[in-house]
Amino acid sequence: MRATIFRGPYDVRVEDVPEPVIQRPTDAVVRILRACVCGSDLWAYRGETARKPGQRIGHEFLGTVEAVGAEVTGVRVGDLVVVPFVWSDGVCDYCREGLTTSCEHGGFWGAVGHDGGQGEAARVPYADGTLVKLPQEAASDDRLLAALLSLSDVMGTGHHAALGAGVRPGATVAVVGDGAVGLCAVLAAKRLGAEQIIALGRHGDRTDIARRFGATDVVAERGEAAVEAVRALTRGQGAHAVVEAVGTEQSMRTALDITRDGGAVGYVGVPHGSATGVDLSTMFARNIALRGGVAPVRAYIPDLLPDVLDGRLDPSPVFDLTVGIEGVPGGYQAMDERTALKVLVTNG
Repeated sequence: MRATIFRGPYDVRVEDVPEPVIQRPTDAVVRILRACVCGSDLWAYRGETARKPGQRIGHEFLGTVEAVGAEVTGVRVGDLVVVPFVWSDGVCDYCREGLTTSCEHGGFWGAVGHDGGQGEAARVPYADGTLVKLPQEAASDDRLLAALLSLSDVMGTGHHAALGAGVRPGATVAVVGDGAVGLCAVLAAKRLGAEQIIALGRHGDRTDIARRFGATDVVAERGEAAVEAVRALTRGQGAHAVVEAVGTEQSMRTALDITRDGGAVGYVGVPHGSATGVDLSTMFARNIALRGGVAPVRAYIPDLLPDVLDGRLDPSPVFDLTVGIEGVPGGYQAMDERTALKVLVTNG
């Protein structure tokens, strides 16, 4: 089969690899219908995070179950399923508590010896704990498939950020970052009942989506100018809830500076570089909370899925470029050069 392989900085290739097979009785093999490129994949692409040449890449996908191990009971061959970006057993203490990303037997797609999501198929460990069955009729609806694909990571991550920030009905929310996760955080904040949603971003095509998703205001400035602009929109007080969806020192500092006293920052931007930006004494004095991290999207899918299926939640506009499997390297280049927001990968 064909799969995307990391060969070095700015060098991802689509190559022939062995077809996945059942290795353990708890495995399933999923034939991938839709996948995508994540903003976090770009850090490996740019050589800013460690990855060994020859590793698979990609962690957001959905598809059809092609084979199941003898102990798998939750899905059957032929089922349409969405695959969270971390596999998890569903039964350990962390999974039972909803923190599936800390599963005692979990792991990330593309780890050494494991398949990635940007390929034609993948072996899924702990299929019963990981896979979420979808309505079969969704397979014929391209828009719905894209929306459902977002549940594998980007929509669940935006939701995680909004929850970490404490978004509630009537709240004022600010979102730092106009990438796909930031835009999904806008959508999540709207779903959770926020009254005012301020999107911080400088790219007009992206902030247009933010407004479509529910942003009431857009701030294009950065640094201190952005802080002043947000405070001007919030009677000088800042936002009750702030999402940090970038991962740099500057973005975290901005997020804390625009948070209202007593508010919270939900951070999901993958930290890179000198990504602290946290002044504990200021947070202490202003009673600002900081929550976030790797999103346990498997725990959120049952809550978000009904809204996606009935059209009340539609993250599909974050996908603005579609390629086939052979076009994945070009998709990386497009996202790296910011000519695409998020690349959708189709396999049939």
